[in-house]
Amino acid sequence: MSRFGDLLGGKKPSAAPAPEPVVEEVFITPEEEVLTEASPLEEMNKNELETYGRELGVELDRRHSRKKLISEIKEVLDNS
Repeated sequence: MSRFGDLLGGKKPSAAPAPEPVVEEVFITPEEEVLTEASPLEEMNKNELETYGRELGVELDRRHSRKKLISEIKEVLDNS
């Protein structure tokens, strides 16, 4: 049958099975976790500051500057 006939439904192409996606798992060792918790506030980025603030019970707004976020966390730590 011609290519045109194949397109009309004369012969169906066989579909090859799709390969399974590769999933890489990231494992954090306890030593790495301790290092991230012990790092000073000035070395943290905004995402880390927000996460740390949530652990303290403070909801920070990442639209503010890093200095403002650090001052809010220090204020909470001083009041505790």
